[in-house]
Amino acid sequence: MSLVPQVLDEMLKRKVSQNEAFEFFDHLEGVEPQEIWGLWKGDELQTGHPLEGLLKTANWYGKKFIDEEHVHPLLCERENGNLFSVNPGMIPIAIPLTKVPKNILSVSLKVFRPLIKTNKSSARLRKVEFRGKISSAMIYDQKGIIDIFRKVNENTLLGIMDIKNIPTDKCYFFVLKRVKEDIPL
Repeated sequence: MSLVPQVLDEMLKRKVSQNEAFEFFDHLEGVEPQEIWGLWKGDELQTGHPLEGLLKTANWYGKKFIDEEHVHPLLCERENGNLFSVNPGMIPIAIPLTKVPKNILSVSLKVFRPLIKTNKSSARLRKVEFRGKISSAMIYDQKGIIDIFRKVNENTLLGIMDIKNIPTDKCYFFVLKRVKEDIPL
């Protein structure tokens, strides 16, 4: 039995360096697009990246992969537990967003929810080569962002958000855990 999931669980409990996160990521195997179809709950590794905490402030739930052409990359959770899909094209997912106080960001997202909510997919899956391995990646339709995934096990993925014009040695790391029961959007 592999100790890899336990290592990841331990990493989620503490701050890790970008180098440690990359070393762990590089150790993992690639994953095929059809292996990740379904609903996934997200979490983040604490590596000191400027985007850390922003998704949590937005009540980020995770991602839903329907097939290779239809992905909901930003699912958020309402106060009542219901999920809704956010159109990433309507949100400035960029480093300057980190300068906005989190309490203001949280209130703004609630106020603007009707404008940022969507029923349409906002990304697609492709296989890409990244850091020497081929694996599934989610490509945002309206953003210069690619999320690259590696398999921890059949129910857990480690992802890296690669943002255009941000050095690839400063990536946002996140974890996705498969949700057994689908929750409607």
